Amino acid sequence: MSPGLVARRRGRALLFASAGFFGLAAILARTATQAGMGGGQVTLVRFSVGLASVVALFVARPGTFRPRKPMLLAARGFFGGLAALLYFLALERVSAGEATLLNNTFPIFAVLLSLHVLDERPTVHLALALAVASAGVYLVLGGGEVRFALGAGEVLGLVSGLLGGAAVTAIRALRANVNAPTIFFSFSVGGLLVSLPYATAPWPHAPTAYVAALACGVVAFLAQLSMTQAYGALSVPEAALWQQLTPIASYACAAVFLGERVAPATLVGVLLGVGGIVYGSILGHRARDPGSDEARVAAGIAAEEP
Repeated sequence: MSPGLVARRRGRALLFASAGFFGLAAILARTATQAGMGGGQVTLVRFSVGLASVVALFVARPGTFRPRKPMLLAARGFFGGLAALLYFLALERVSAGEATLLNNTFPIFAVLLSLHVLDERPTVHLALALAVASAGVYLVLGGGEVRFALGAGEVLGLVSGLLGGAAVTAIRALRANVNAPTIFFSFSVGGLLVSLPYATAPWPHAPTAYVAALACGVVAFLAQLSMTQAYGALSVPEAALWQQLTPIASYACAAVFLGERVAPATLVGVLLGVGGIVYGSILGHRARDPGSDEARVAAGIAAEEP
């Protein structure tokens, strides 16, 4: 088996794990807000935990922090942190299904941006698979009954998707020679800075809010690190396809842990989402240029991994 194929399979496994972690993080964030913590405060706690975790990793493994391309790192931190904050703020204003669906437009924005910025063109099979998986996500979130109005919550959710697309495009550009923990560090710093103003708001008294927010930070740290690592082996279009698992995992976690109703349309959506991902993974791959950065990373040539 070629090193490139091994790397792609590992990347897909990491995105699968990342989807599960993100799904659990969404449930924990919702639990914290229901217990009285504001969306901005949940974001602040999440990024504080993430920053502490990655700094601990740097201390435990000296030499892991290797920043390169400072402008791209700053872009990843700013766009990613602001996208996360806007998503949590959208959750305060609209239903979880609507906010998640709007935020989950980020894979589509990422594909469009990578087309122009990175010249990563999806194959016809991959584009079709992404469309099928996105239709499945729509059915999963609210059983296909989500209705939109152009209010503040909807605008926040959509802008979070656009910024998220810019953030993952920056990740892809960085992963040729910057390791995942260093990229996550920039994300944590950016997220902490944009959420700091919410530290002055009144904080809740319920211990549940703090336990849930802290747990959200730990789980989100694992999710982000897995996702960032995966972008070293997968193109933006293929990674975007696999990231359609995230809202499906979020809904599955809600059904299991919160007892939310599973409608027939939801089951159809799950089948469409998974089917689109399988189809795109089998037929959507385009052969790499052996001299490209992507091929070098997939083959393990780049020596930036800790």
